[in-house]
This record gives sequence, C-alpha cells and structure tokens, in this order.
Amino acid sequence: MKLPLYTLTLLIASLSFAQNAAQSDGLKKIDRNGDGKVTREEMPKLFDQIDADKDGVASVVELTAYFAKAKSSAPAPGSANPNEPAARGALPEGVEKRAITIWSDGTRMAGDLYLPKNRKEGEKLPAIVFCAGTGGTKGGTGGRLGPIFAEKGYVALAFDYRGWGESESQLMAAEPQPKPDEKGELTLKVKALRWQMNYTDQTEDIRAAISFLAGEPSVDPQRIGIMGSSYGGGLVTYMAGTDPRVKCVVAQVPGLGGANRDRALAAAFKLHTQQARGEVEPVPLETGKMTGKMEKYSNMRTNAAKSIGFSALEAAAKINVPALFVVAAVVEQHAHGGLFHFLLKEVVQIAHAEPGEFGNLLGGELEAEMNAHEVEGFEHAGVGALLLPDRFG
Repeated sequence: MKLPLYTLTLLIASLSFAQNAAQSDGLKKIDRNGDGKVTREEMPKLFDQIDADKDGVASVVELTAYFAKAKSSAPAPGSANPNEPAARGALPEGVEKRAITIWSDGTRMAGDLYLPKNRKEGEKLPAIVFCAGTGGTKGGTGGRLGPIFAEKGYVALAFDYRGWGESESQLMAAEPQPKPDEKGELTLKVKALRWQMNYTDQTEDIRAAISFLAGEPSVDPQRIGIMGSSYGGGLVTYMAGTDPRVKCVVAQVPGLGGANRDRALAAAFKLHTQQARGEVEPVPLETGKMTGKMEKYSNMRTNAAKSIGFSALEAAAKINVPALFVVAAVVEQHAHGGLFHFLLKEVVQIAHAEPGEFGNLLGGELEAEMNAHEVEGFEHAGVGALLLPDRFG
C-alpha cells in the first residue's frame, strides 16, 4: 500500500551519557568488550572530545576528566532551568518563539510554539508536536529540538499536559458541590490534581495540541507529525494508530506495555471499582506513588484505572503512516519481553512493511513506511536521541 509521505526531518542531537559514566557501572555499559577502555565504535559521538592523547582509545582517566569538566560547567542549583532554551543560549536568529494557550477539556495548557521567521505570508508549513515522557515539560526535549526544527522550516509545538509543568491543574471537589446560581457559577473548595500519569487525559491533551496546530495559520494540517519519548513514546504510538491527522510518528524508547496484560487489566478494573465506590482515593494523591527505578519521580502519581481501554501495542498495529521506533536494547529486551523483536516481527509485518526499509523522507510515495531501530548497549534512560542520516531530509 502506497501512502503519500510528507517531509519531516528529525534533526535530533545525541545526548551525552550521565556525568558519572566514568564510574564503574557507567563504564561497563559503554565498554562492550570489557577491556577497560572505550573505542570510537563504542562511543562515536563524544570520542574525539574524550580521547585527549589521541591514541585511539579512551581510558578511565580520560573519561573521568571529560565528565568532571562537564559537571563543573553545569548550572548551579537554583539557577535557570537548563532545559529551557534561554538557559542554553539565545534562540537562533531566524526562529520565533511564541507562548500559547491550548484548551483541553476546559483546562488551559501552556505551550511554546517555534516558527521560522522567514516564513512567507499564506505559506503552509509542516509541523511537529513534542510529547513529554514521565515528569517531562515543554522546556525539555521540545525546548531543545523546537528551535532546530524551526530553523529547518517547520513549526514545532512543545506543551505541558494538564496538571504538569506550567499548565493549569485539573480539579477535584474537596467537598459536596452546592447548587450553581442562575449564571451556572458556584464557589467550591477543590484539590489541585498535579503530575498525574493518566492515559485517558494525556491522549486527549495530545489531541488538543494537534487540533491547535491544525488551526494555526502557518501550518499545513495535512503535514503534522508527533514525537514522544518513554511514557510519551507510548502515547504517540497510540495517537498515530487512532488519529488520522497524524502523518508520521517517532516513538523513542516507548512504553508500550504488553507484559502480564491480563493481570494488569484485572488489577485496573479492581481499582476502578474501588474508586467508583469511594473505598479508595477517587484520584491518587497519597497513593499511586512510583516504585523501583521510577521512585525518583516522587511528584508523579499513577492511576491504573485510567489504563482501561488504552493499548499502545494494539494501536501500533493500526499505524499506516511513516513510523520510527527507537528502542534501547539492554532494558527493552528483559523489561518488556523482547519489545524490539515484537516490533519487528509483529507490528511492522502487520503494517505491511519490511524491517530495515524506512524509506526516504524527502517526499513522494513510500512502499514500506515503518521501521524499528535498536540501540545496542544503552539502557532505557540512556538513549537520549537519534540523529537520522541526511537522506531523511
């Protein structure tokens, strides 16, 4: 099946490893052959900067020196958010940044719109929506990549989900509601719902962001793509399979679920029953805290009841537009039951595309529109980004 394919260049700069990568655990992840040194093949992006003596290998001493220097140049606590473009330097001269408000089911979401200044009146440009992962905000990936896309002639939108970042909170009545007056207004004590991980609401938030772009005068509504990482990667996978306005999608280390699905669904229905009967918090505030490796996100709350009816895996099988999955092999293969191989053997085949044939994103028509890329030697959080070849745009 041939589909019209519109230009969407992913100029995603590679993120560096954690600053403590020179320590033993970090070195083990980088040093694939276990010889105590790092070669260009094992760390191609940063090798020239790390290999100070230019002997062709990066020693522990050189790694330590490099990351110590990187740490010393990091902003001091309490300084400007390093994720915000202003903290990383001024916007490129040819880029305009505009603060916008997106309405999602009656709540205002904060967004940043990046546009090329040299756009012509009446010109309709391709656009991309950046969708954050766990605890992410519009100043993160979207704030880094938005200006890059705008320089290349795209309109880019980064936004905060409802209750996240700078967006308004969702509200829950803390007491029984009085009857509204003749104007339909009432005064009520409420609780602010912040940092909820909620598939139902966050997919609606992404839908609202796409709708905002579709109405933007400088945007071609037939050329809108979406990108998400981790939790956001699962959300954009779902949206690409369910919203026909999405013309291409990039899911980086996506959280697609799939493991113990029947047991997870049973637990979700049980929680939903308890919430409906008032036996537990109707929305997790004191409960729902993340555990294990995710415990560091202490502000986040999960609500399994909101996963009912949501399946990124099932939606992935319905994707019929260009799609790129970037998978961290180290974690995905044991944490998600071979997710990468599922993508290659199941999702890609269902989409009638052959693995390894992502095609040319320069325009025209494409026969095989899906691909999955496995990044060896990286953990889930270690895959910061992917730089696609120039032939992709």
